[in-house]
Amino acid sequence: MALPTAVNGQITDAVTQANVKVLGDAPAMAMGAIFQSLGHSTGILFENAVSSQQQIGICAQAATNQGVIQIYSIDSMAGAVSTAKISQSDVPDNMLSLLAALKAVAS
Repeated sequence: MALPTAVNGQITDAVTQANVKVLGDAPAMAMGAIFQSLGHSTGILFENAVSSQQQIGICAQAATNQGVIQIYSIDSMAGAVSTAKISQSDVPDNMLSLLAALKAVAS
């Protein structure tokens, strides 16, 4: 108990014990707050990991779809490319000249 004062000794003891209890509980409360913060951070970490995995899955599906589309369009694309190459060259002109020459010789 503290030195004798005008305040009742029981009141002084109650206040002192309450202050000691607060000081005694402080480390446990601090560790509880730290553990709670750690648990929350870990939860957010796993949420972000799941979100990243979902995004990777979506990208994989999109890449697979694009690959399948390209595989199915090879024939038509090959025909279009070859037609474009032939139309830009002088092969049609040469063939027309040969046709004209053959018709001239045949008649």
